[in-house]
Amino acid sequence: MENSSGKFSFRNILQYFFQGIIVIAPIAITIYVVVWLFNLVDNFLPDILFALFPKWMTAPDGSLRTIPGLGFLMVVIIVTIIGFISTSFFVSKILSFLNKVLEQTPGIKYIYSAVKDFLEAFGGNRKKFDKPVLVSVDAADTWRIGFITQHDVSQFGLEAHVAVYVPLSYALTGVVYFVPKEKIKPVNNMNGAEAMKFVISGGVTHLEENEHA
Repeated sequence: MENSSGKFSFRNILQYFFQGIIVIAPIAITIYVVVWLFNLVDNFLPDILFALFPKWMTAPDGSLRTIPGLGFLMVVIIVTIIGFISTSFFVSKILSFLNKVLEQTPGIKYIYSAVKDFLEAFGGNRKKFDKPVLVSVDAADTWRIGFITQHDVSQFGLEAHVAVYVPLSYALTGVVYFVPKEKIKPVNNMNGAEAMKFVISGGVTHLEENEHA
C-alpha cells in the first residue's frame, strides 16, 4: 500500500509540474520573444538612424541621442508585419512544415502544441474565447461566466453536452466542464475580452453598458 501511495503521489507531482509548464509557457515565451525583439531592435536602431540622420541623432553633448519608446514602436511594427507576411501562401507553407516538425518532435510537441493552442484560442484563426456564455454548474440558479471550447464532446460519451472553459478570478487558470446544452446561456451584450476581464478581476471591473446599447 505504501508503494502504491508513493507512486500515486509522485504521479500527481509530475502532473502538477507539467500543468505548471503549460500555464507558464505561453506567458514566458511571449514575454521572452517581446523582450528579445525589443533588445535586438534597441541595439541596432540608434546606429542605423545615426548613419541616416547624423545631425538629428547627435545630442548637444555629442553623444548618441536616444528616443524613448521608439524601440517598442518598432517591435510592434515588426511583429505586425510578420503577422501580415505569414498570411501569404508561400510563407504559410513554410510555417505549416515547421509546425508539423515541431508537433512530431518528442518532448517538444507537448509544450509547443499547448502554447500554440492557448495563443490561438485568444487571437488566432481558431479563436475560442470570443463568445462568452453563462453556465450553470453548481446550483440551479447559480451561474458562472465561461467560454464554449468544443460543441461536440461525443468522444467522451456525452452526446448532448458541450465543453465549457470557466476561468478563475485573479488567476491564469480555469476549469473545463462538460455540461448539457440547456444549461448554457449566451451572453450577447459583451465580447470575449470584456467577459474574461470581468472574471479575472473578481467581478469588480465596471462594464460600460452604453457601448453595447
